[in-house]
Amino acid sequence: MTRFDKNRMALNFGRAAKEYERHAALQNLVSERLLSRLEMMNLAPRWIVDAGAGTGRAARALRKKFRSAHVLQLELSFEMLQQSRRQSRFWFSAQHHVRADIERLPLAPACAGLVFSSLVLQWCAEPGQFFGEARRVLDSNGLLLFATLGPLTLHELRASWAGVDPYTHVHEFTDMHVLGDALVQAGLEGVVMESELITLTYPGCREVMRDLKLLGAGNAAWSRPRGLTGPRTLERVTAAYELHRQNGLLPATFEIVYGHAWAPRLADRKTAAPRVSIPVEAVS
Repeated sequence: MTRFDKNRMALNFGRAAKEYERHAALQNLVSERLLSRLEMMNLAPRWIVDAGAGTGRAARALRKKFRSAHVLQLELSFEMLQQSRRQSRFWFSAQHHVRADIERLPLAPACAGLVFSSLVLQWCAEPGQFFGEARRVLDSNGLLLFATLGPLTLHELRASWAGVDPYTHVHEFTDMHVLGDALVQAGLEGVVMESELITLTYPGCREVMRDLKLLGAGNAAWSRPRGLTGPRTLERVTAAYELHRQNGLLPATFEIVYGHAWAPRLADRKTAAPRVSIPVEAVS
């Protein structure tokens, strides 16, 4: 699996924060489809954790759906949280913003009725680590609901880079069945997994890479090349990507994996208010 440089990751998303919403059509679509799955769930959470909240679009939708709940937005990028905070200016807002790593949730056990995470898990080197943390912070019969990227994601771009150099340019993504096994190993129950393919089209290879950069989804792997990519290298990648052209456009495939699972039901287990248990940088 890809090992990530978390500092680089936070820097990439921080640079993209101001313009993120303008370019996040796919991210917003997936978030909406994930939120729609809550219509089938019988939930009344007091506290909701949005793990990897970005600019807070999903968190605001969660608050609208569960009007009596508090929503705790956790995000690695301080700049993303600032953008979200500007949408929740009320002094007594039910939205709370904390800078933290979702692989080390800074929360007390059994504090949340719902852990929600849309297109963030792919940035975890060990998804099972996040699942274990989600299990720890979920209250009795609490729900983990997530969407992430599967291994077919950006296979066209990955193949185009493969013949150019030995470095990692496109991250490796975890198979749906491996994620399902990891959920079970984390002690979660009632695991349900499904996936779909979404294909975006672009006029050229450079537009694909530009779009990823504007979203903050640049290369954050430890094994990434450290120097600038030269024009000849880009020409070779572009030529390789041209082999995928269809109907005048280049496809960029995204495999979206959806999953949900439940924490075990424990009799007489009361929900605790979230509290920070490791040092974090809070926005509000």
